[in-house]
Amino acid sequence: MKAGIVGLPNVGKSTLFNCLSNAKAQSANFPFCTIEPNIGVVNVPDQRLEKLESLVNPERVIPATVDIVDIAGLVKGASKGEGLGNQFLGNIRETDAILHVLRCFDDDNVVHVDGSVDPIRDKETIDMELQLKDLESIEKKLDKVKRAAKTGNKDALKEEAVLLKVKENLEAGISVRAIQFSAEDRKEFISPLQLITDKQVLYVCNVDESSAVSGNKYVDEVKKATADENAEIIVLAVGTEADISELETYEERQLFLEDLGLDEPGSSKLIRAAYNLLNLHTYFTAGEKEVRAWTIPVGATAPQAAGVIHTDFEKGFIRAEVISYDDYITFGSEIKVKEAGKMRVEGKEYIVKDGDVMHFRFNV
Repeated sequence: MKAGIVGLPNVGKSTLFNCLSNAKAQSANFPFCTIEPNIGVVNVPDQRLEKLESLVNPERVIPATVDIVDIAGLVKGASKGEGLGNQFLGNIRETDAILHVLRCFDDDNVVHVDGSVDPIRDKETIDMELQLKDLESIEKKLDKVKRAAKTGNKDALKEEAVLLKVKENLEAGISVRAIQFSAEDRKEFISPLQLITDKQVLYVCNVDESSAVSGNKYVDEVKKATADENAEIIVLAVGTEADISELETYEERQLFLEDLGLDEPGSSKLIRAAYNLLNLHTYFTAGEKEVRAWTIPVGATAPQAAGVIHTDFEKGFIRAEVISYDDYITFGSEIKVKEAGKMRVEGKEYIVKDGDVMHFRFNV
């Protein structure tokens, strides 16, 4: 599962990517400095993992991760191939969610591709290009479906009605994620098309250091413009976050954060938000050799969760021994949890909850 960082050139995408990941994408003050998408495997900050480590004292600790993709900046006309348009749109189609970076700071030293700072205009530029590309896809699909519908095929007639609804909304500037469909229609007709504007989006307002805590007038404008989208907004001083990530020690980073009035790096909040945006959550395994966070889709069953460790675990699944995270912390060890009668045995139908500590029994 991958989240793609998108936006106009020079809004802070590559700088954000650099401080999120250990990879170092080129960051320069000119458009298209990121020509190939850069992929970073980013650790998901999780204090629960640290608490389990302190109780178990394992040989190693492995956090959950999320893939972040830094994609070349998009400009007007991208849907028609302007700039790096075709490449951009192809790269973004391969991601599962969108982190849309908006420039919300003034700085005469950083060139804006349109000559002035206006995050709403920038947002509309990106939205329009993505909508135009989706419209192109819908029109191609409609041509095929209409031919089948003319024969009176009931399924084709139903699909035609759904696609016409999408077409009308896109032409009105409404992204697919904001259109209401029945669960059945979405599953059958919309999801297989992998439309770009159907992907979930998180807006990242890139502000100056003085606005990192409370935001500014540009952030207020973004909040107002996205009020109907049911999308999350994160305020981040990306340049400052990059400076924090360069500091050598944890103590130095904490002092920097305290001076800014922040309790943790904004990048940590962003990574967790991206993880949630991808509809992912975590279960843990805890033993002397390893305490580990495992990533699963929300709604995964116990056998599916076991399969993340090894496919044999899913094939030969017998049962799962489950301890809730809160019980593990309250009683302090697996033995004490068992003594208190708080370990549960769950079968194949069990839906794994975020934070479950699990052992699997299987037979291949």
